[in-house]
Amino acid sequence: MSLSTSEWWLAILGLAAITLLSRAFFMIPRRELPLPRWLQRGLKYAPLAALTAVIAPEILMSQGMLIDTLQDARLPAVLTALGYYFWRRGILGTIVVGMGVYLPLHIVAGW
Repeated sequence: MSLSTSEWWLAILGLAAITLLSRAFFMIPRRELPLPRWLQRGLKYAPLAALTAVIAPEILMSQGMLIDTLQDARLPAVLTALGYYFWRRGILGTIVVGMGVYLPLHIVAGW
C-alpha cells in the first residue's frame, strides 16, 4: 500500500496534533485539576515501575525466554553494579562498574 504525499502530510500533522494535545492536556485548564490522594501516591512509584519494566526483561530474558543458565554475563554485572550502588550511591559509577564486569565476560569469555 502506497501513500500519496498529501496523505503523508496529513498523517504527520495528525500525529503532531495528538502529541501536542496529550502533552499539553494538564496545562489547558485555567485552574489546577485536583488529583485523588490514591492517584498521587501511585504516581510516586510510576518512574520506578517503568524503569523496572524496561530493565528486568533485559536482565532476566534472552530471545524471549527466561535465561536458563548462571553462566550469563548479565548476572554478575548486575550483582556487582548493585553492590557498588549500595556502597557509594552513585549512578555513573554503577553503570561503569556494571559494564566493566559485563563487557569482559561477554566479549572475552563469550558468556
